[in-house]
Amino acid sequence: MSAPTVLIAGWARSAVVPHGGAFAALHAHEIAAPVVQTLLGRAGIRPQAVDAVLVGNALGAGGNPARMVALAAGLPERCAALSVDTQCCSGLDAVSMGAALIASGQAHVVVAGGVEAWSRSPMRFTRPIQPGEAPVPFERPPFAPDPAHDPDLLLSAARYAAQHGNTREQQDAYAVLSHQRAVAHQAELAHDIVAVAGVRHDLYPRTIDATRAARMPIAAQTDALDALTLVGIASDCSISRLGISAKADGAAFVVLVSAQACDKLGLHPTAAWVSNASVGGTPDTPLLAAQHAALEALQRAGTPSCEALSAVELHDAFAVQGLSFCRALGLDPQRINPRGGGLARGHPIGASGAIALVQLLANLALDAPAGGQGLVAVAGAGGIGAAAVVERL
Repeated sequence: MSAPTVLIAGWARSAVVPHGGAFAALHAHEIAAPVVQTLLGRAGIRPQAVDAVLVGNALGAGGNPARMVALAAGLPERCAALSVDTQCCSGLDAVSMGAALIASGQAHVVVAGGVEAWSRSPMRFTRPIQPGEAPVPFERPPFAPDPAHDPDLLLSAARYAAQHGNTREQQDAYAVLSHQRAVAHQAELAHDIVAVAGVRHDLYPRTIDATRAARMPIAAQTDALDALTLVGIASDCSISRLGISAKADGAAFVVLVSAQACDKLGLHPTAAWVSNASVGGTPDTPLLAAQHAALEALQRAGTPSCEALSAVELHDAFAVQGLSFCRALGLDPQRINPRGGGLARGHPIGASGAIALVQLLANLALDAPAGGQGLVAVAGAGGIGAAAVVERL
């Protein structure tokens, strides 16, 4: 195997905080800047050495969040700043684009990741066409031109659960395990979490048993007769509040470097970027896109199956998505997200893929031998997916 052209010199993230919580008054750059500054300090890289910053952000409603982050973090004014919006895939796609800059020789030091200040996201309105008409508020933009193929994401997940017989009991058990792992491994995650607004750990994970899980209210379900017709049994395939990744704020970044930068700056990277994939799938069932991207990234890495991987990290926006992902890749659900996933942390949309990547890198550093590889994947609204394979050096 040829020497890697893109190396990872460090990673860091903020805590993931529920919407309206401890980060409620902070704008995106105010969450991200301390993470970037700490990341560079730990990696031993002076701000003046950074060539570009790529930032995934989904809810900032325009502008250039990457430029705001770069200036707030004290990076040089000459530093390129590119913002990426592929919704939930934004953070991981930003890192993939940063890796491409390194691999093509256009940059030698790149900070890339994602940030979301969901609590500060602007209110959105459709502009009136005729004078005298009132603007119409909307929660989300369309993700497909045909409304018939642009379902509400939660209802799409509920429909998929019913179609494939993923019962509420199975989904809740998957979610309970995610929370248990996040709570149990909180101390191990502390090193990668930069204190922002005094918060040093994820605030959403909690201790939940099966009895408490059963009392969680239903968030979405299909008609019982519909479920009976589709799976042949009268089972409860509803999605509870526990089976959904909660709205959240947060940020995560990695610093990507070339071999030339390592020699020049005296860096000692601990991981390498192996492959990535950004793909599209059916907008009717967006949750499937993560597994499609994962399979493509594995193929590009020359990795025949997940059996050869040391770690797998999925941002699971829904428990049913995690179950589907494992089924498609031939994985036991026990193998993914060993220290808790998005269900336990929460979902800061534009940052979620980058946070999953940071968690994967931490898992490799803690558990994998040299040469061990890991896979990270995320799905986004509109039926798009992103994935990457990285390797511990």
